[in-house]
Amino acid sequence: MQFTYKALDNNGENKEGTIDAINMEVAISSIQKRGLVLSSIVPLEDELMKKQFFLIPKKVSNKDVVILSRQLATLFDAQVSALRVFKLISGEVENITLRKSLIEIADDLQGGSSISKALGKHPKIFSDFYVNMVKAGEETGKLNDTFVYLADYMDRTYEVAAKAKNALIYPSFVITVFVGVMVLMFTTIVPKIAAILIDSGQDLPIYTKIVIGASNFFVDYGLFLLVALIVAVFFGIRYIKTPTGAYAFDRFKLSIPFIGDLYRKLYLSMIADNMHTMVLSGIPMLRALEITSNVVGNEIYKEILSESMIAVKGGSSLSVSFSQYPEIPGILVQMVKVGEETGELGNILKTMAKFYQREVINAVDTLVDLIEPVMIVLLGLGVGTLLASVLMPIYNIASNVS
Repeated sequence: MQFTYKALDNNGENKEGTIDAINMEVAISSIQKRGLVLSSIVPLEDELMKKQFFLIPKKVSNKDVVILSRQLATLFDAQVSALRVFKLISGEVENITLRKSLIEIADDLQGGSSISKALGKHPKIFSDFYVNMVKAGEETGKLNDTFVYLADYMDRTYEVAAKAKNALIYPSFVITVFVGVMVLMFTTIVPKIAAILIDSGQDLPIYTKIVIGASNFFVDYGLFLLVALIVAVFFGIRYIKTPTGAYAFDRFKLSIPFIGDLYRKLYLSMIADNMHTMVLSGIPMLRALEITSNVVGNEIYKEILSESMIAVKGGSSLSVSFSQYPEIPGILVQMVKVGEETGELGNILKTMAKFYQREVINAVDTLVDLIEPVMIVLLGLGVGTLLASVLMPIYNIASNVS
C-alpha cells in the first residue's frame, strides 16, 4: 500500500511525501528511522476519497489511455516489476478516476492477481482488446513487447480517430452559429422591417414574401418548433441506443456521400490494425475476430466480423467469408487471401492497416480543403438572399418617396 505523510526534520522544516509499506505500522517505523517526526499519515486511497468530494471524477479519455500505455511500455521495457510500475504511475496520474483504478490494480497484483485479470476489472478504461493483448503477452512471456505494441497501436488509433473527429468540428461550429444568427434575425429584426414594408402598400417580390412568411412562422410557432426538436432529439437518441436503432444509424453513416467513405476507411483501418496486432501476438484467429467485432464501433462491421467468425469456425477461410460482403473492398479480400496462402496474414493485415490509415488521413485533408469554400458559398447565398429580400423593397420605398 501507499501512504502520504507530513513530518518535521531535525531542523524543524516540513517534509511531505509518499511511502510504500505493507501496513501503516511499517510505514510509520520507516519514516521514524529517517529521523523525521511524523505529524500525519494516511493511506493514499483515503486522500483520493477526500479529493473526490471537491473534484468531479473525470472520464478516462482515449488520450489518457494512450499516455498510460506509453508509460507502461517504457517501464516494462526497463525491467521494472509490474507491481512497482502501477504504483509509480498511480502517483503521477492527474486523472482522479484513472489514478483510483491504477491503485486498485496495484492492490490486485500485490494480492497475487495477473495483470490481465486486474485490468479486466476496469472495462470502462481497458477494452476487451487491451486485456486480451496483455493476457497473450503473459502467456507467451513477451509482456514487454506487448505493451510496446499496445502503445504504438493506441497512438495510431488515437491519431486517426482524432483527425477524423477534428475535421467535423469546424463545419459543425459554423453551421450552428449560422443557424443561431438566422433564427435571431427572423424573430427580432425581420418582423420590424416586415411591418414597415407591409404598411408601405407596395407589391413585394416573391422572395421577400417567403422571408416574411418564414419570419412569421418562427415568431408564431418557434417555441413549438423548439419543443418538437428537443423531443425528436430525445427520442432519436433513445432509438439509436437500441440494437435496431444503432444498426440503422450505422448504416446511415456509411451511406452519406463522401462522409460515408471516410467512415468506411476508418473502420477498415481499425479492423486491420486490431487483427494484425493480435495475430502477430499469437492470439488465435477466432478470438481475434471476436474481440475486433466488439471494439470496431459499428454495428454493420460488427455483424460482418461475427458472421465471419462463425464461417471460419465452420472451416471457411477468412478471405472467402469477407468476399460475401460489399462493405469489405475487393483489395482487402485479395490481400487477406494472399496472406492466408503465404502464411503471412499478420504482416499483410499490417500493410493494409497502414494503407487505410493513410487513406483516412488523405480523405480528412481533402474534406477539410473542400469544407471551407463550400461553407463560404452557402453562407454567402444565405446572407445575400436575406439581405436582398429586405433591402430591395426598402430601396423601392426610398425611390418612390424621392
